[in-house]
Amino acid sequence: MPIAEPKSGKIFKINNPKTTIAASIESTSRLVLDTNIWLDWLVFHNAEIDVLKTMVESGKARIFIDEPCEQELARVLAYPRRNETLSPIEQATHLEECRRVSQQIKSKDGSLRLPVCRDPDDQKFLELARDCAATHLVTRDKALLELARRKSLATPFRIVTPLQFNDLLAVPQRP
Repeated sequence: MPIAEPKSGKIFKINNPKTTIAASIESTSRLVLDTNIWLDWLVFHNAEIDVLKTMVESGKARIFIDEPCEQELARVLAYPRRNETLSPIEQATHLEECRRVSQQIKSKDGSLRLPVCRDPDDQKFLELARDCAATHLVTRDKALLELARRKSLATPFRIVTPLQFNDLLAVPQRP
């Protein structure tokens, strides 16, 4: 299955699908994170996100966000969690970190049709992934992951959990 590397346009022709993905990830990955993954990164410091953080810090991955996704993140940061609410200063600090590690893009009216997510609030992540030419949409959302399992609804990007993304980095060893 041939795959085009986003920046250079190089085509890799590799028969093993896992190796194809690994070859794609070796170049700069273009990522979209849904709101829960952002919370894992910014608030909960979930260890599953450490690989993503390392890739971004080393320049091997870029994260993209647009205004609707950032607005949702800001709204969710203000929600009470475990009988606590982040202070306005903590919320602002987390949003600033999000802006520091991501690239803001303007939403486009994409001509590429996307599958429709059963949760309309999640459609914006699919649209952002399309608009920024993402290689991966990283999520734990059941409705988005359901789309990934449906073979008939192809997207130009992979929809994966953080652990699946980490697994894709493991290049299969040749015997």
